[in-house]
Amino acid sequence: MPVDQVAVTEHQLIEILSRGEGHFLDFKSRDIAPAHLTRTLSAFANADGGELFLGIEDGTLPDLTRWRGFDNVEGANGFIQTFEQFFPLGTHFRYQFLGLVGQQGLVLHVEIAKTPDVRAASNGRIYLRRGAQNLPQDTDEKLNRLKFNKGIHSFEDHLTNSETTAVSNSVAILDFMLENIPSAEPLPWLRKQQLISDDRPTVAAVLLYADEPQATLPKSGIKIYRYKTAEEGTRDTLTGNPTTIEGYAYNAIRDAVEKTIEIVEGISIIGSSGLEKVVYPRESIHEIITNAVLHRDYSLNDEIHIRIFDNRIEVQSPGTLPAHVTVANILDERFSRNPRIVRLINKYKNPPNKDVGEGLNTAFEAMRKLKLKDPVIEQLNGSVRATLRHGNCSGCWSGGEDWLAFEGL
Repeated sequence: MPVDQVAVTEHQLIEILSRGEGHFLDFKSRDIAPAHLTRTLSAFANADGGELFLGIEDGTLPDLTRWRGFDNVEGANGFIQTFEQFFPLGTHFRYQFLGLVGQQGLVLHVEIAKTPDVRAASNGRIYLRRGAQNLPQDTDEKLNRLKFNKGIHSFEDHLTNSETTAVSNSVAILDFMLENIPSAEPLPWLRKQQLISDDRPTVAAVLLYADEPQATLPKSGIKIYRYKTAEEGTRDTLTGNPTTIEGYAYNAIRDAVEKTIEIVEGISIIGSSGLEKVVYPRESIHEIITNAVLHRDYSLNDEIHIRIFDNRIEVQSPGTLPAHVTVANILDERFSRNPRIVRLINKYKNPPNKDVGEGLNTAFEAMRKLKLKDPVIEQLNGSVRATLRHGNCSGCWSGGEDWLAFEGL
């Protein structure tokens, strides 16, 4: 077979069809108009990427009769030209032809990656994949939300209604300046850093240097819960009231880390030698919480939620993974949703983000040194959840399902 063709078995096809159409998967008939197909390309590229099988007929059952591929490679030329026009640099997509053993015709299998920019279909409209639907982003609100998710726009630069003095004459800024930049005055320095415009502080300024950021941004704090269970948390298994952590970002990170460690150190479980203390590396807890505070989407009206169970710690932060970052490449790719916050908090003499861009890698390495399971990073509906699991495992990185399912076939 030519290098661009891969043979699949009947069993493999049934497995593919059994997955059904969803957020990362779509089937299309070869009779679809190439221009109409760009709606799916737009939706996948603007969301989290996905797989497209072209030459599979509609149907709810994993039935081999749904296979109706192209007679030959040339029969798909119109679609390949559409893909190359949609991705003019040849990046963020790849394709191969699948041949089914014992059947005629070739199915075109296309893998679309999440793009750092917003991609429109050939009709000029922008789509977003949600479940098995390609949803048009046809309002300013939807488009702005998509641009926030992509990291094209950053909410950290939006102006707030706070007074300038809230950040120029706060304890937070005075302590920061005296400790780190003693030769400068707060107000001129804040203006130079583009944290004040039209005599109004930005979201980044409030989060970094207001004594009470939550007075302006009510849902910018952190909630910590302790559940006495290894299962899903419920009201019945919740111990006491959730702890609320507020204050400017530097202190919030420190306080959230300390409180989480304090709770964890009080957990004991039955082990091979009797009652044992639960242990997680401090570095992993610190890096996961720091990452959540620095990279969350502050335009969303929700707190960061830290849930502590008998067998795991979950840190859930508002917002999707930005730009081209996915759960599969998160340890290798770098993109900051809030670059100003990340840069300025690193100016502290003892910054929480000591090695900028390496936080998650540090969290993984620290877990592995204790021979604990790798953290799990998950993209949920509108949030990202990082889980530290208590249990032994060697080299078991779990970053969600890799949708490049045919690599190496």
